[in-house]
Amino acid sequence: MYKLGAAGLAVILAVWTPASSAAQTRDWDWSGRVDRGDAIEIKGVSGEIVAEAGSGNEVQVSVRMRSRDNDDPREIEMVVLEHDKGVTICAVYPSKDEDRPNECEPGSRGRTNIKEDYNVSVEFRVSVPAGVNFIGRNINGEVDARGIEGDVFAYTVNGSVDIYAGGLAEATTVNGSITVSMGRADWDGALDFTTVNGSVTLEMPDDLDCDVSLSTVNGQMNIDFPLTVEGRFSPRNIKGTIGSGGRKLVVKTVNGSIQIRRS
Repeated sequence: MYKLGAAGLAVILAVWTPASSAAQTRDWDWSGRVDRGDAIEIKGVSGEIVAEAGSGNEVQVSVRMRSRDNDDPREIEMVVLEHDKGVTICAVYPSKDEDRPNECEPGSRGRTNIKEDYNVSVEFRVSVPAGVNFIGRNINGEVDARGIEGDVFAYTVNGSVDIYAGGLAEATTVNGSITVSMGRADWDGALDFTTVNGSVTLEMPDDLDCDVSLSTVNGQMNIDFPLTVEGRFSPRNIKGTIGSGGRKLVVKTVNGSIQIRRS
């Protein structure tokens, strides 16, 4: 999604509480400016990511690390990467391959190859000021973004996604439901909302114009908008047009329902 500019800068910051022989916690905080129209991107591995609207002009990030068993959360590096599209913050876990350390990079790039049996969760709380977009990427944990005025893009593997955004939104997961409320419907190209085990519920503005592709295997569909169906009608696989069409909306699940409501 992003390209790292020549002036890109990676900063590793570490603040922790004293270790103990049993389960441990560690806190980490960051705040800084992100230009309007750019994004704060959070990349986690295990633990929820929660973003909310913030006041002022700085992004604020608070992290709580919790070990289970006797794993040491001080082995996790919190990396802040500044680039030409905003700021990316990663929880970089210890790699199971010492010759190939994990890496923090913007977007879908980077490396996450976690040391076996390393059992530490990293929970993010993010305060997003007006005009700044939010991107949440996770593996084991939900992504929750509420009241964000800008655009929100959320991706996880095992966990639900809940988005309430004044701008555009996109979300994918594998094991979890997706609930999204979007304030705008003027995206370019295509938006995807996909899961395997979970339902998808979208609240869209009244002026929605798009070509839709909807599919479920074990679930029902409910669409509040007038829909012109292309080809043979199927209650579980629909292609058609809402409004004047144009931009693409793809919604897919296997085990779950699909609902597209008016906001």
